Amino acid sequence: MNFQREKLVNVIQGDYTISDDSEAVLTTVLGSCIAVCLSDTVRGIGGMNHFLLPNRDGAEGENVRYGAYAMELLINGLLKQGAERSKLQAKVFGGGNMIGTLRNIGKDNAEFARQFLSDEGIPCLAESTGGTQARRIRFWPTTGRVKQLLVCSDAAPTEAAKPVAPPKPILEDITLF
Repeated sequence: MNFQREKLVNVIQGDYTISDDSEAVLTTVLGSCIAVCLSDTVRGIGGMNHFLLPNRDGAEGENVRYGAYAMELLINGLLKQGAERSKLQAKVFGGGNMIGTLRNIGKDNAEFARQFLSDEGIPCLAESTGGTQARRIRFWPTTGRVKQLLVCSDAAPTEAAKPVAPPKPILEDITLF
């Protein structure tokens, strides 16, 4: 049997990776964050970013953890490595509402990604955003293929086990010196 070897590359929060290696698989885990997977399948190159918040004004916004900067880095990096802008295709993941009592940052992130891609004229071929579950993403950058695994968050909480009290010593069996 001939098994293709995969080179797993983890894309952490506030980072991005570009590859034209047919054995590379870009992976990440998302909650309210967004991962945009961009590929030029004609050229056989793609990349993924993982951003935490849509944008921020000023110099502090020039950080890959913000979507506006992360998208610029990803697109420009792909173009520098030979991708054609007109051939770029996107797939968007994440944007979950992980803490229901707070502002829905995930929704804001997903809306930002959609609007950014639309403004740039990059078609979004697939999307899985929202909900309350985390996602594990595997992206093959040269083909544009993506697999998603929803991470179950609906498990019933379990009560912590009560500590077992140690047995009381039997005094007649102890000899003290």
